[in-house]
Amino acid sequence: MPFPASHPALDRALSDRGYAEPTPVQAAVLEASLNDDGSDEKGMGRDLLVSAQTGSGKTVAFGLALAPTLLGEAEKFAEFGAPVALVIAPTRELALQVSNELQWLYAQTGARIVSCVGGMDPRTERQALNRGCHIVVGTPGRLRDHVERGALDLSTLQAVVLDEADEMLDMGFQEDLTFILDAAPAERRTLLFSATLARDIVQLAKTYQKDALRIDTVAGAGSHADIEYKAIRVAPNEVELAVVNVLRYFEAPGALVFANTRERVKHLTASLRERGFSVVGLSGELTQSQRSEALQALRDGHARVCVATDVAARGLDLPDLGLVIHAEIPVNKAGLLHRSGRTGRAGKKGVSVLLVSYTRRRKVEIMLSSAGITAEWSGPPSAEEIRAKDQQRMLADPVLTAVIEDEDTLAMGRQLLEKSSPEQIAAALIQLYRQKLPPPEDVYDDERMKRQQASGKNDKGQPDVPYTDFARGGDMVWYRINIGRDKNADPKWLMPTICRLGHVTKRDIGSIKIFDRETKFEITLEMKAKFEAAIALGLEDGVKIDPAVKPGPSEKPVGKWDKRPSGDRPQSERPEKKPWARREEGGDKPAWKPREDRPEGAKKPWVKREDNAAPADKKPWKAREDAAAAPAAEGKKPWVKRTPNDPTPEGKKPWVKKPPVEGKTPWAPRSDAEPGASGDQPWKGKPKGKPQGGDRPWAAKDARGKPATNKPYKGKTPRG
Repeated sequence: MPFPASHPALDRALSDRGYAEPTPVQAAVLEASLNDDGSDEKGMGRDLLVSAQTGSGKTVAFGLALAPTLLGEAEKFAEFGAPVALVIAPTRELALQVSNELQWLYAQTGARIVSCVGGMDPRTERQALNRGCHIVVGTPGRLRDHVERGALDLSTLQAVVLDEADEMLDMGFQEDLTFILDAAPAERRTLLFSATLARDIVQLAKTYQKDALRIDTVAGAGSHADIEYKAIRVAPNEVELAVVNVLRYFEAPGALVFANTRERVKHLTASLRERGFSVVGLSGELTQSQRSEALQALRDGHARVCVATDVAARGLDLPDLGLVIHAEIPVNKAGLLHRSGRTGRAGKKGVSVLLVSYTRRRKVEIMLSSAGITAEWSGPPSAEEIRAKDQQRMLADPVLTAVIEDEDTLAMGRQLLEKSSPEQIAAALIQLYRQKLPPPEDVYDDERMKRQQASGKNDKGQPDVPYTDFARGGDMVWYRINIGRDKNADPKWLMPTICRLGHVTKRDIGSIKIFDRETKFEITLEMKAKFEAAIALGLEDGVKIDPAVKPGPSEKPVGKWDKRPSGDRPQSERPEKKPWARREEGGDKPAWKPREDRPEGAKKPWVKREDNAAPADKKPWKAREDAAAAPAAEGKKPWVKRTPNDPTPEGKKPWVKKPPVEGKTPWAPRSDAEPGASGDQPWKGKPKGKPQGGDRPWAAKDARGKPATNKPYKGKTPRG
């Protein structure tokens, strides 16, 4: 359907720009504006709450919707002074992009548009605002700063647009938004655009919009219908290799790789550049000029890959961006949709690839299900698949079929045919073509490995060695890690730990032998150098990996349920023989008898009770009367046993404290202490609870052992 007539100047701009028909969100907004007679209480048109996907043409949509409010029947704007419209965007890139879109859309109306974003010179922006304008586009923080300094006058605003409102709330701009909206006139038109209508967005709309018309262009349609989702299984230590192979397999004119942190962006950018990719990095630490240079390199085609964080990539509209790679999994469904929405824009097709480690698969499945997205699961592209794709692309290259009209080029071709055969020239052309492409990486795929084991052949159709052969011997090297059964070591989590620390895969690990305080494991000989280089970079706190020798016959691994020796007592301290032997004859007798090789004359440390039927509370033996007294421990005990004539009173301990040694105890007997009963201490304890007043029940001694007399009080004073 063609664009419906909205405003003559804007219609001409759309026609000059080549807009033939509107997108769904543009059609819905225009229909709402045309059906709105402006008879509401504000006389400016109805508020709109629009839910639409990123890249669906929202900027042109609200630009067309603002025209009746700002221009009315006039062809052009009047003299400029304070702004009549304010557009708020979450990031500086998106704000500048919106400003550029509105520039050409309102070019024939004489509109003056000023952008106010972080990273730019605020003095230049204040000068532009002082000269007057019609529309201001900016980020929340910078706009609030101008309002607080008096450079931005909001008293004449007729319309406010919140673009990507959900992103602004996620980024923590709610306080700034509240300040700006409260400072704007109450009688205004408010247009709120968001990719999702979450609870906080609906609450924001209820607070600052009146009788808003809700337009949902996402409901009833699949999420990002123009985007093909692929989920690729990767080993945790091969994410970078998988990024390389995905970029090489799809060969999109523009690709965006997402990471979660700035450090990760730096690392991925350096790694891809080292492998021969034309790549730029975007993160929050870059200055505005550096970000502008990076984006310009992408638009000009000098760079084909951009590695960015979520914040840096919000609002990016890159030309020919056909591929999005999630090198790290987004934190939630909204992050997944916003990342993927950078491709598949304005009716173009795109591919969104999630690199999922084996341990994160369940989380990604839940995220995709909650977003209503169906993804195709597979392993990472292999080197053979990438070379096959290269061959197809080279044979289909239009350069080979294009008509050459340059006589100098044709003459050079004839000279080459005279000196070399066509096969040699074709081989040289293929070699030159491949030299421009980064080489693919060898990546591990568990499903592909299972298929090879079942067929007995590898990707090249050659016989393959089964994975189980590694554990049977072969060229392996032994290592040990200081994690054993005493730390609940288990192969289920030891295997991924070794893979992560050593940058190897499960296929490179052979036997795992778990002992009491360490674990020995095998690594293939071909991965020895890579493994040792990885662990040399540093391990986790408390983890240590060293080369080891193959476990001998005497080294028996400790099973999960094996009983370990208590404490650190060496095995040599255990008695070699038990003091009893099992009876051979049965009957009612116990199943054991004294050993026959007991030393002659040795006595048992106990005798059997005369009454065989021992009471339930008595042991069936008693101490020998002729047993030697146990030797006294070194030193003296701090107590003596009460005498038989002094029976233990009920509730008292069976011992009394020894008399204190002069100069050692921290207290001295009180002069007014009452003599205690036999066995009582020569001092009185402190009464329970806090004293209500009076003296303490004891007096402190000074350094010479005499009672201190220089204190102005004894005991605690009553609290006032």
